[in-house]
Amino acid sequence: MPEIKAALEYENQEETPLKKAISRRMLTYFVLGDILGAGIYALVGEVGGKTGGAIWSAFLLALALAVFTGFAYAELVTKYPKAAGAALYVNKAFRRPFLTFLVAFAVMCSGLASAATLATAFGGDYLSAFVSLDETVVGLGFLAIVAVINLRGITESMRFNFVLTLIEVTGLVLVVIIGAAVLGDGGGDPGRAFEFKEGESAFLAMIAGAGLAFFALIGFEDSVNLAEEAKRPRIDYPWALFGGLAAAGFIYLVVTVIASMVVPTDTLASSDGPLLEVTSRGPLAVDDRVFSAIALFALANGALINMIMASRLLYGMAREGIVPGLFGWILPGRRTPWVSILFVTAIAAALLVTGGLEELADTTVLLLLVVFAIVNVCVLILRRDRVEAEHFRAPAVIPVIGAVVSLALLTTKDGETFVRAAALLGLGVILWLITWFTHGRHQEVLDTQEMQTINDPHPK
Repeated sequence: MPEIKAALEYENQEETPLKKAISRRMLTYFVLGDILGAGIYALVGEVGGKTGGAIWSAFLLALALAVFTGFAYAELVTKYPKAAGAALYVNKAFRRPFLTFLVAFAVMCSGLASAATLATAFGGDYLSAFVSLDETVVGLGFLAIVAVINLRGITESMRFNFVLTLIEVTGLVLVVIIGAAVLGDGGGDPGRAFEFKEGESAFLAMIAGAGLAFFALIGFEDSVNLAEEAKRPRIDYPWALFGGLAAAGFIYLVVTVIASMVVPTDTLASSDGPLLEVTSRGPLAVDDRVFSAIALFALANGALINMIMASRLLYGMAREGIVPGLFGWILPGRRTPWVSILFVTAIAAALLVTGGLEELADTTVLLLLVVFAIVNVCVLILRRDRVEAEHFRAPAVIPVIGAVVSLALLTTKDGETFVRAAALLGLGVILWLITWFTHGRHQEVLDTQEMQTINDPHPK
């Protein structure tokens, strides 16, 4: 089909019409800001309900699992520094346009589901500390503002991300300081941080909690879609990826240990704003509105990053010829993919109106776990593809472990989540069939001949 030919041409291009404006520091903040978001602000209590007081153990296990797949992305993005991310890797590894489309569609839907989840949460309990408004109306307005920021340009978006990341980190530092003051004042129970859920083995409790805590760690994969806008992607990306993961992991561990020691596990598990339970205690307690404001900024940052990722992914797919070329149109002056930005905003808005917060969060994780498993397999297949430029190389066993672990975590999701994910992918199949019947059938024979010429330019 024509998509293969377009993809081959795209893979060999070194130039890009996108502005190369992202430094290593900006990329690191992007990774850190994408990870530090609604997950840690909203899921601490839920993870405690599955793990017990040893909440940190679930986050530590989830971090270790994320690092395995991080190795795969570090190798592939430094080998192929293009905006399409997982879709590009699958296309190069399998040369199956249908599979490439499904993977790209799954990644895009996971990002949009996550953004819709954060937009929904933005209009919920944290905002209610200031004003009570309809959650759907607030969420839609929130997505519109994010789209405007995205349209203005990647530099403006990254600067906004930098400011919001600092606010997020400040909020988590505040949790640690206030919690430490509670413990220093004789409050809390330090031993609670080492207790697992009653009646559950420590290992099973950790696995159950890690399946949920993993949502708080996803986001590092979004940065691969900024490869074309990074100044030195082959050099900077591994540092940014592992630096961001390490920083986020350290912050998560400290926060979860403190939260567990300060607040009873059942109190955390029953709270919609679990970290508010920490900041409202002890001699340094702050007004709930202060921390609620910080949480709102965290939600905004996560949504912005997910929308940037989705729009760049759709742009990259257009450059590869997998979706119509209009999604590759660039806004004059701003040099941003405006059609892609508007399209993904519309989908996120539709998800927000029709889906619930918990359902969208679970679907996000499930879709990404499937993609992570495939990406790890791509690393092994593409080892046979030699490139001249130096790039990061993961130990051979790491992608194998990454694929197995990703598939194993799927067992923590229920049947309803699989049904929702299948429905989303089913929509992708329908879109693919429409595209194929309207644009692909009449060129199938011609493109097969062209592929044969590419693979064997001098046939006997």
